[in-house]
Amino acid sequence: MTRKEQYNQLIPQIAGLIKGETNLIGILANVSAALHEAFPERFFWTGFYLHEGGKALSLGPFQGSVACYTIPYGKGVCGKAWEEGRTLIVPDVEEFPGHIACSSLSRSEIVVPMFDSSRTFRGVLDIDSTHLDDFNEDDKEGLERVIALLMDKTQNLFQ
Repeated sequence: MTRKEQYNQLIPQIAGLIKGETNLIGILANVSAALHEAFPERFFWTGFYLHEGGKALSLGPFQGSVACYTIPYGKGVCGKAWEEGRTLIVPDVEEFPGHIACSSLSRSEIVVPMFDSSRTFRGVLDIDSTHLDDFNEDDKEGLERVIALLMDKTQNLFQ
């Protein structure tokens, strides 16, 4: 099955998983678990960093090894995706200026920013791989679709 087919199969499952739920942390935990389990050979760390005000992101629900607690605006891949307001794919984290190494096992990364319908920034979805150059446009498109669905169903749950 191609990556695109995997995302096409996964997105309706995530929609069913979050339908009618009101526990934001629980929703984010289950979405990170669903993504992590859908790509076990590829996704080493899958989770959310949330914007709770100020100029930093705070660790949210995730699957994987221990993680950094906070990420400043514009720093690392997550902070840079927030600053630029767009998805970033990093083929080799060692070559990304200012990369924050929460785990030495991480080799490549994709970060998708989360904006609600009024374009208020809410956080990021961050996924790391132990393989170099492991993310492509199919991942970008699929994960952006996951975030669009997530934000559509949960935006009123963010404080």
